[in-house]
Amino acid sequence: MTESTTADLPPLIVNGQYIKDLSFEVPGAPAIFGEMQNQSPDIPIHVDIDVSPLRDNLFEVVLHLKVEASLADKPVFIAELAYGGVFTVNLPPEHHQAVLLVECPRLLFPFARTIIADATRDGGFPPLMIQPIDFAQLYRSRAEAMQQDAAGTA
Repeated sequence: MTESTTADLPPLIVNGQYIKDLSFEVPGAPAIFGEMQNQSPDIPIHVDIDVSPLRDNLFEVVLHLKVEASLADKPVFIAELAYGGVFTVNLPPEHHQAVLLVECPRLLFPFARTIIADATRDGGFPPLMIQPIDFAQLYRSRAEAMQQDAAGTA
């Protein structure tokens, strides 16, 4: 039997996915439901990604979604989700960052989106269907911001 090499392995393996943390609250219930009649809340969505090396080419990637719906500066609901996955990356190290910050969150996102939709529906609201996120653009924007910060401190 021949020894397997990284060329024989898939470039990215999803070893597992899980809810790391989930919180949903409606601070103004039940009054907020009456106040929302014929009004739509403002629903900003904050996205963050954390990457932690576990060993060798094994990484934990956590997609953080925070939704703070408000109506005239009054909170309607707050949903926070940390959805994680453990990934094996069989690529040269120079490709790890892009794969971990773009491809891994892209694979986690549909599951996180469903969890948020279910939580908002179960909380008494229409399901919040978060629009797809362009993780490649998010990665580029953050890389540019880091370069500008580095240039500003030099």
